[in-house]
Amino acid sequence: MNRCFLLVFALISSVLINAQVKEVNPPDYIKTITFRSETSDLGELPILKLGETFYLEFDALVPTEPDFYYKIEHYDYDWTESALVRTEFLLGVDNFRIQDYTNSFNTFQMYSHYKLSIPNAQTRGLKVSGNYLLSIFDSDDQLVFSRKLMIYEDIVIPGIQVRRSRNVQTINETQTVDIEINVNSTITNPKQTVKVFIAQNRNLNTAITGVEPQFILGNKLIYRYVDKTAFYGGNEYLFMETKDVRAATNGVQAIELKDIYHSYLFTNGARAHLPYTFNPDINGQFKITAIDRDDVSIEADYVQVHFSLKYPELTNGEDIYIYGNFNNYALEAYNKMTFNTKSGLYETNFKLKQGFYNYKHVILKPDNTLDEGRISGNYWQTENNYKVLVYFRALGARFDRIIGFNEVSSVNITN
Repeated sequence: MNRCFLLVFALISSVLINAQVKEVNPPDYIKTITFRSETSDLGELPILKLGETFYLEFDALVPTEPDFYYKIEHYDYDWTESALVRTEFLLGVDNFRIQDYTNSFNTFQMYSHYKLSIPNAQTRGLKVSGNYLLSIFDSDDQLVFSRKLMIYEDIVIPGIQVRRSRNVQTINETQTVDIEINVNSTITNPKQTVKVFIAQNRNLNTAITGVEPQFILGNKLIYRYVDKTAFYGGNEYLFMETKDVRAATNGVQAIELKDIYHSYLFTNGARAHLPYTFNPDINGQFKITAIDRDDVSIEADYVQVHFSLKYPELTNGEDIYIYGNFNNYALEAYNKMTFNTKSGLYETNFKLKQGFYNYKHVILKPDNTLDEGRISGNYWQTENNYKVLVYFRALGARFDRIIGFNEVSSVNITN
């Protein structure tokens, strides 16, 4: 009996240890989670050079000033916990309270704005490149939310070319990412030691991983697959702007002041069977902005934004969601749309901080697979952003490094 118990315990422990970590999305009172560096806004998918200072910022929409603590963990390429102990990847210590926070000023919605900088007095830096998970806890040591970030070394710069699909069956809907990496003599056996990661528009849900080089020509690793590095093109994102809460701006049909301002957007419709039309977007991103405000981090207000979609009611267990980088492409109860039998529209509403937002309507099937293109369509001409990370683990090494990063736009897509 004891031997059986130990065997079961060992198997369960092995599964837990080797499980891929997933991001935990925040509760409803936590909003506007963003990363930025000293030079740019990073949105919800931070990719930073080793040694670069970065900041995590978020709002707590409560009248009190809750305490939050942070923890940093290192992970391998496949997001399983690495073999490194904390002192091997962290200079200093973590698990300290976030001390930089400020109350909102002159807003209808009260909130506190929190800002965590890395490095800081306690956490003086990250020692190695690779995947990291930054977790935020409350004063009861309960996990509030977590976010992934990638730290890279500037050793190689992958060449990226976005092309129209070479698969004739999907030629009008997909884009293929071709990659070429020049490596030096220290990188041996690249089919086993080198891996690439490809993300479209900062969306980890659709990222492609685990692709080996198709060809090795001298010191060049070449990825020219037909389907393995192909993405559905999607469509240009929808957008709306609430920088002025007292006036209807881009995408806003009407406004109303209740407990806070409410913005009612124009009703969207399906675009899947319409001809492709170029409409410049920011590839799913969002930017906090407000007119007549000096510091939008604490002076921008929150707006209850009302979305509507004209689409036939789905009766087969499928659901429609609104998502984008503003909520880390999450599928939660608040951004799920419900069908209003009186209006004949899908509707939902939730709070967003004043700003400019990209978003899209997607369908979640009963088997939990996501259909991003059924409502908005998939077009090979769509302008998308693609990011490529190069991971490397030397033979005998104990963790995966990120030795290169590059990004391109598909605005100049070729055949």
